[in-house]
Amino acid sequence: MKIIVPMAGMGKRMRPHTLTVPKPLIPIAGKPIVQRLVEEIAKVSNDKIDEIAFIIGDFGKEVEQTLCEIAENIGAKASIYYQTEALGTAHAIHCAAKSLSDKVVVAFADTLFKADFVLDAEADSVIWVQKVEDPSAFGVVKLGEDNKITDFVEKPLDFVSDLAIIGIYYFKDGENLRNELQYLLDNKVLVNGEYQLTDALENMKNKGLVFKPGQVIEWMDCGNKDATVHTNQRILEYHKNDELACSSAKYENSIIIPPCYIGKDVKIVNSVVGPHVSVGAGTTVSNTLVRNSIIQRNSILENLNLDNSMIGNHVEIQGDVSEMNVGDFASFSK
Repeated sequence: MKIIVPMAGMGKRMRPHTLTVPKPLIPIAGKPIVQRLVEEIAKVSNDKIDEIAFIIGDFGKEVEQTLCEIAENIGAKASIYYQTEALGTAHAIHCAAKSLSDKVVVAFADTLFKADFVLDAEADSVIWVQKVEDPSAFGVVKLGEDNKITDFVEKPLDFVSDLAIIGIYYFKDGENLRNELQYLLDNKVLVNGEYQLTDALENMKNKGLVFKPGQVIEWMDCGNKDATVHTNQRILEYHKNDELACSSAKYENSIIIPPCYIGKDVKIVNSVVGPHVSVGAGTTVSNTLVRNSIIQRNSILENLNLDNSMIGNHVEIQGDVSEMNVGDFASFSK
């Protein structure tokens, strides 16, 4: 089985963090978002993941190497493709046309999920969905009495279903998907100037392919700072019985309130950390209270009282601050 991960977007809602790193590589509880995503897909699949195709922008060789390592960690080959224009979801997937064969999972890299189902690999297609309170903000699916998907509806004004498509799709025949995407591009089937995956899905359904829902336990968004901090909280809760602190971390006159992720060579002095805090490798926290926050690598935090915050890499912050959203290499003193 192959996983196709479109992730070429600029991540504007996650700035300033995405000025220096692609959004899917932002860490959640110590692992990049995209790594957690592919690991969860591997858990629900009975088939071995042979290849992960990452569709990226001009992110640089260091990012590409990180993505290759993420694939290798689950025993898969990495393929790198480039999307140079933002022309929609169908166009993004088609950039990896050479990898669209055999069984394929397409997963957009700005979402995480928890599921207790095992993927039905014999189905023509499975669309991951989750019940939501306000379906008008999402693409949704309608189900028939046989639990098969009968319709795809984009942001319905009137209620038709509360099952939102979360951005993860399985196709038994990746070549069939490739052909449908090629049809959209060849015939310039555009919606608001973009090629949309939902048009390909509708064409496939009309040709008799059977789509089934894969309903997840929880769908977690990483679209902006507040959503990402909340997702960090939820992932820490799911892993609260695991060992989340590296043995090289050092503590002095401090309290850690679990669940927290504490990275390599972290130093925590005269501080209270937690609950729901992730601290990246090499960071020092002193004389600080911090909860419900993400602090990345090699940063220095002193004399703070932080909540609902997101701190980048190589950041230095001192003073009386309660909530921050700070990107890499920033310095702040109050």
